[in-house]
Amino acid sequence: MRHRRIGELMTRDVVSVRGDAPFKEIVGVLSRNRVTAVPVVDAGNRVIGVVSEGDLLRKTADQAAPGELPAVPGLEAWERAKAEGTRAEELMSAPAVCARPEWSVVEAARLMEVQGVKRLVVADEEDRLVGIVSRRDLLGIFLREDEDIRREIVHDVLAGTLRLDPAPLTVEVREGRVEIGGRLPFRGMIPAVERMCAMVDGVVSVSARLAYDEDDTVRGGVRP
Repeated sequence: MRHRRIGELMTRDVVSVRGDAPFKEIVGVLSRNRVTAVPVVDAGNRVIGVVSEGDLLRKTADQAAPGELPAVPGLEAWERAKAEGTRAEELMSAPAVCARPEWSVVEAARLMEVQGVKRLVVADEEDRLVGIVSRRDLLGIFLREDEDIRREIVHDVLAGTLRLDPAPLTVEVREGRVEIGGRLPFRGMIPAVERMCAMVDGVVSVSARLAYDEDDTVRGGVRP
């Protein structure tokens, strides 16, 4: 069983800006490309941060003309410095939350959840920009064909990882929902089968109706 790698799902044609890009240029890049954030790179295309609409709006929110409401109160020193910045390297959030191309979908999803971000910059081992991956990209695994999922479960999970004979088992997949029936040698294998099938990319749910030859979870196991 193999989870899809970020390198297979990411967008490779990524727009970026240099650290010395001025404020208006950044706004133009976001507007023309209809994106909400861009990586900031140095002369060697190494990622040094990310600048987003939120970073730029901080400047707008902190400005006030005479007679208007005062600038946003209570800003930390670093927030004040960003609000006063005029170049990408002054406005960006750093360090960037990055993933590696060889990471699995699971690893990327966990990092997004922990960091509370909607996308990850993808960089190689030398921190050079190679792509970007979004939540939508990760959700794309649920568009896999049912037969593709079934084939992976039968050949890679049951016969491969669990070393079971698939012949006594039936596997049906409909809209990503997996139903497994048949007979296993031991009752204790049922949770492992359910868990391993649920880990296959594209699986929405797993329903197992499995009989067994021996109940190895209690002494003197009996056939149901």
